[in-house]
Amino acid sequence: MTFDYSLAAVVSVGLLIYLVYALLRPEHF
Repeated sequence: MTFDYSLAAVVSVGLLIYLVYALLRPEHF
């Protein structure tokens, strides 16, 4: 249970960072 929760947290944080990077650097997309 703890592993699933930590994995979900890591995925959401990574996705959030990716979205922020895509918004800040739109010329690469």
